[in-house]
Amino acid sequence: MVDPGLIVAILLGGLVALLAIGAPVSISLGLPSAICMFLALGFDNGAATAAQQMFRGANSFALLAIPFFVLAGVIMNNGGIAERLINLARVLVGRMPAPLTQTNVIANAIFGAVSGSAVATAAAVGSTMSPMQKKAGYDPAFSAAANVASAPAGMLIPPSNTLIVYSLAAGGTSVGALFMAGYVPGILWALVCVIIIMFLARGRAELKADARPSLATVAKTLLQAVPSLGLIIVAIGGIVAGFFTPTEGSAIAVVYALLLSFVYRTVKARDLPRILFDACRTSSIVIFLIAVSTIMGFIMSYARIPQLISDTLFGWTDSKVVVLLIMMVVLLLIGIPLDPVPAILIFTPIFLPIAQSFGIDPVHFGIMMTFNLSLGVISPPAAPVLFVGSQVAGVRIESVIARIWPLMLGLIALLFVIVFVPDLSLALPRLLGLI
Repeated sequence: MVDPGLIVAILLGGLVALLAIGAPVSISLGLPSAICMFLALGFDNGAATAAQQMFRGANSFALLAIPFFVLAGVIMNNGGIAERLINLARVLVGRMPAPLTQTNVIANAIFGAVSGSAVATAAAVGSTMSPMQKKAGYDPAFSAAANVASAPAGMLIPPSNTLIVYSLAAGGTSVGALFMAGYVPGILWALVCVIIIMFLARGRAELKADARPSLATVAKTLLQAVPSLGLIIVAIGGIVAGFFTPTEGSAIAVVYALLLSFVYRTVKARDLPRILFDACRTSSIVIFLIAVSTIMGFIMSYARIPQLISDTLFGWTDSKVVVLLIMMVVLLLIGIPLDPVPAILIFTPIFLPIAQSFGIDPVHFGIMMTFNLSLGVISPPAAPVLFVGSQVAGVRIESVIARIWPLMLGLIALLFVIVFVPDLSLALPRLLGLI
């Protein structure tokens, strides 16, 4: 049997080296895994087993939910939905200090739940809100920092592709339970950003609150936004109620988004090939990542690496708190260079058995992992959402990093609360009888 230390060295060394030279994440994961497979099983058996594992990883009915939800998000991104959701957010928080920035935060939470992507959210909402905030005299770096910090809230609020991937990696943990568990942490994420921005905006004249809107304006804005929010109600409500599976719910979401865009007349038939191509490209990246990550999962299991890591951790300490803190730090650091999807696929088979040995519910652990990795995508110095937020605001990334620290510290504090108060995640799915 091949030495587990050699397997770990090749996997980690290859991953870091390939990422450092700019190789795609899928290649950075797949190539070292294939090399380890050849060393462990020989070239012929290794090649055949690698191909079988890739097919097994991608051959999942539940996995079909991801391309459908991605397609629904792309349709709504192109369907003028962001503007209606921004108007709704401004009605909700316009009376607060820095109303345009607060609107950006709430719109990110709502739009992120619809699009399922922190990067897409930061780009779509930020590109609309940044010029408005700049015209009103807001500090562009402050606006960009708020946009970046609040963009991942939608990764927790369903429908969340990240939670679907965790369900697969965790061996079939209920998607409906994960979806319901994500609501409170996702809303708290946005609320922490709102509170911190309120404190930062105090005493600044250019960040004064909006005038109170008329009842007619509020009613009109709500009516315009309700059909857009209906996608979440129809798709998620049907999944939780048991009317259809997550895959069927995702297909219904596509039909709903398409009909809504045609009703709004924001998507025409000639736009469909481009929309389908964009969705196919995004979905292919995710599914290929899942496929190659399956090779890594197999070779780690074959070399008993998860068991060795577990034994090592328990050799250091038997404290639940210390083990959870170690996991949090590892996930937070790994989330900076790695996207959430491959990080979940790599670390769920390693960390979940350890967490379960301490009596941690798999649903709670999934929310903990997703929250950790959502912080990773906005963490300095190289997080993807940080770059996108800086680009759409037209400011240097260094300026955004200088402004984002109060928000980051507040979100890290919230991470501790989410990890050590499991009822925040589990109360809603328990109430609905999902766990």
